[in-house]
Amino acid sequence: MERNEDLSNEASNENEEDSSTSSDETEEEVEPKLCYARIINDLPQILKKDAASCIAVDPKFLALGTHWGVIHILDHQGNNIRSKELLLHTTTVNQISIDGNGDHIASCSDDGKVAIHGLYSSEHNYILSLDRPVRAVALDPFFYKSGTGRRFITGDDKVMLHEKTFLSRYKNTVLHQGEGQIRNIKWKGKFVACASDASIRVFDIESKVTISLIRKDHDPQLRPELYRCNMFWKDEKTLLIGWADRIKVCVVQKRSPAEPVSKDLPCHYVQIVSLFSTDFYICGIAALEENLVVLSVLKEDIQFPSAQASRPQLRVLEPHCEYSNEMSSDILSVRGFQEYSCKDYYLESLPNEGVFFILSPKDVVIAKPRDEDDHISWLLEHEQFEEALQAVLIAKNLKRHSVTHVGQIYMGNLLEQKKYNEAAKLCVTMLGSNRQLWEEEVYKFAQIQQLRAVAPYLPITDQKLDPAIYEMVLNEFLEHDSKGFLKLVQEWPSDLYNIPTIIKAVDYRLTFDPDNNLLLLSLGELYTYEKKFDKALVIYLKIGNNHRVFDLIREHSLFSVIHDKLEELMELDTKEATRLLVENVDKVPITLVVSKLSDKPQLLYHYLDRLFQKDPELGEDHHGLLVQLYAEFDPDRLLSFLQSSNNYPLETALEICRQRGLVEEEVFLLGRMGNTRDALCLITEKLGDIRQAINFCKEHDDVDLWKDLIRHSKDKPHFITVLLQNIGTHVDPIILIREIPQGMEIPGLRDSLVKILQDYNLQISLREGCKKILVSDCYGLLERLNKQHRRGITIQEDQVCQACHRKVLVKDPRYAEDINVFYCKHSFHKDCLRVSELVSRIRLFT
Repeated sequence: MERNEDLSNEASNENEEDSSTSSDETEEEVEPKLCYARIINDLPQILKKDAASCIAVDPKFLALGTHWGVIHILDHQGNNIRSKELLLHTTTVNQISIDGNGDHIASCSDDGKVAIHGLYSSEHNYILSLDRPVRAVALDPFFYKSGTGRRFITGDDKVMLHEKTFLSRYKNTVLHQGEGQIRNIKWKGKFVACASDASIRVFDIESKVTISLIRKDHDPQLRPELYRCNMFWKDEKTLLIGWADRIKVCVVQKRSPAEPVSKDLPCHYVQIVSLFSTDFYICGIAALEENLVVLSVLKEDIQFPSAQASRPQLRVLEPHCEYSNEMSSDILSVRGFQEYSCKDYYLESLPNEGVFFILSPKDVVIAKPRDEDDHISWLLEHEQFEEALQAVLIAKNLKRHSVTHVGQIYMGNLLEQKKYNEAAKLCVTMLGSNRQLWEEEVYKFAQIQQLRAVAPYLPITDQKLDPAIYEMVLNEFLEHDSKGFLKLVQEWPSDLYNIPTIIKAVDYRLTFDPDNNLLLLSLGELYTYEKKFDKALVIYLKIGNNHRVFDLIREHSLFSVIHDKLEELMELDTKEATRLLVENVDKVPITLVVSKLSDKPQLLYHYLDRLFQKDPELGEDHHGLLVQLYAEFDPDRLLSFLQSSNNYPLETALEICRQRGLVEEEVFLLGRMGNTRDALCLITEKLGDIRQAINFCKEHDDVDLWKDLIRHSKDKPHFITVLLQNIGTHVDPIILIREIPQGMEIPGLRDSLVKILQDYNLQISLREGCKKILVSDCYGLLERLNKQHRRGITIQEDQVCQACHRKVLVKDPRYAEDINVFYCKHSFHKDCLRVSELVSRIRLFT
């Protein structure tokens, strides 16, 4: 049977000993953090004939390296999950690294070999042999993914990156060297931390540069081969370092854009956020939530070491900037601890599971968080009810506690303290979908008149309660909180309670407070649920709730109901009512709307204007009326309407424009009616706008109209100047010049005449340019035709000479003859063509 040997009774907690010796002092009691067990099953047999030298852990297995160079793959209970050991080395395995998916392992040894081994496939197996011991290796966490380069890093007297390239060859890049032996490498995400005898370097592996150097700062007498540098990536940006008696918490930061820019300056750097010394030596470091887990041994005098070593201790520390608080310290029962020193212990962890593995040469101890039931019991005993409830909710293997049990204890405490809202909120978590428990708890709230507190949390969808429960809650809101009553009516499904019963209660309440708009709005909602939409609409109109009015009309197609309420709707919200009517002209006829709004011309204008914008053909029978409405309420848009519509009486529109002095509109109407001379007269006499007059003449393109414009401009020098500058392309300028009275001063006459000449020259230049373009195009097309005629012509195998009627193509090159092929596809032997020409000439002469 698979099991782990429990060590909880053997591990002694120093905090408890301290509290027993200082019973006079009152200190906050701290919950024990961990429990311990020794891994057994196949593991003792392995370590009986060999000694462990390193360990690596994965959520699925353990990889245990030994001094004989063997790597054992075990499950977390110590069972060998492979049929044989991995004999990858001949001497001590120094470090093992596992990729992020648990598919491959990398190992290094004193024999100078670095091995990459696939646990499920041998496709990427690789052995690298060096001529010196390799103390450290790290596998790319994404080694299992194709396209990542299958990278790994080795450490001997230098840090070297190995990347797989074309044809599966590895490219080697030296990242750093010259600081002694590399003894530890840890890789997380894009950052790699490497510990040498003198320092720790953090690399950005993507850019292959050092982003920070952390110097060794402890006692130089503590030799690195005896007091190992321990590192652990808490996440992709947080590095924990424990070296000798110093602990550092480092965070990778991105440089601020405000910092001076340098091409040699990396984008990231490492900031040490916590640094402190300890009174023990560090054998391993890991993280437990926000705290540090440190495997340690007591300090001894380097000059006069004790004959027998002390037991190792697992400590939980709360780090601060320059110091730490010790949360707990457990002395571990490890086999043969008397013979071991700091370098013989290792600590590995599974951070997501909170499990820690303590390795010694002859033993592996696993540390786990305490049992969930124990944790909850401790919280309840210390009246930490909220924490106990949260623990129950996330627990998966409870045996003694349940959510309901813990929740009832917590709720009783909250009600005693009159924290009704918190107690009500707790019901959702505690009661779930248990209808009977819900009803029991709701009646408890009813007894203390606190149904309003529990109302937001009542189940209203899946597991519905007795309708009397909801009616009881609504009645309490109706008496004490009209706003809350409206909110419940709007949010709760209408099938939770008896609607007629609640309507009666609201009507009764309105007899005491008839102007309460909140209650009226609630009544309208209740009538809507009861499908009495006409009553609901009357209420919404009464209180002026425009959004609800129009939503109700659209949702339930109440267009027949609103025929007598059109004026009220328009006055309530002109914009929304207009949009509603325009979108539904088939349900509310245009003629009906016009007749209902005839006494409200401004409202009628908004309706007809919106109708015209949607479709100019809609309401075309009322365009004559719309002319008058535009002239009265929006004369700036009248001209645009007159230009867009053809469905209004011109004489009536002209009379309206004359009455209101709308000259531009009058000009347009006169032009449309064909009375261009009067229109031109208005432009020149009333508007005095020569440019508009010129545009008007251009639009109608009438020579007589141009002559009228010249006649109107004879006594206006400014008009003549503008005409001279713009008339040249439409009328012969000589006509205008002859009409200028003798002796009249015309401003800018010289410039105008120069412009006339320039326009003439421009016309001549344009004609010549067009001629050149035509000639160039002709030559281009002729050249294109010639090029097409000179193209090669395909000759078929069966094609014959048109003179001798023999095939023009022969297989034997000795009998091949020159061929002439014409563009018409006729082909001749060259000699036949000459004979044919000679015969033709003889016939011509004879």
